[in-house]
Amino acid sequence: MKDLVCIVCPRGCRLTVDEAQDYKVTGNGCPRGAEYGRTELQNPTRTLTTTVCVAGGLHRRLPVRTSKAIPKALLPAAMAEAAKLRLTAPVAAGQVLIHDLLGTGADLIASRAMPEAVP
Repeated sequence: MKDLVCIVCPRGCRLTVDEAQDYKVTGNGCPRGAEYGRTELQNPTRTLTTTVCVAGGLHRRLPVRTSKAIPKALLPAAMAEAAKLRLTAPVAAGQVLIHDLLGTGADLIASRAMPEAVP
């Protein structure tokens, strides 16, 4: 039995997951909480959010995120791939920066637009 706090919504339900009973979840206030509890113990995933370097833009860093959650164990390697990026402005919001990041099926995308700096 594992106790978790659900992070799917602001309610923060206190979940109990029973691994011996096929990952039965109790304490959830909605079906998404039950899904989160099972997934968190079987294959935890997270959406990666970070920033990358951008040259010639209004700002020097651009916020980016994955298009969907990736396995938690791959977060350090995904961060290393993102750190290698060197972009040049302009960048459009939603623009795919790395397609199929680490073979996860998730793309690394720009979270906002980055216009060129006005000289």
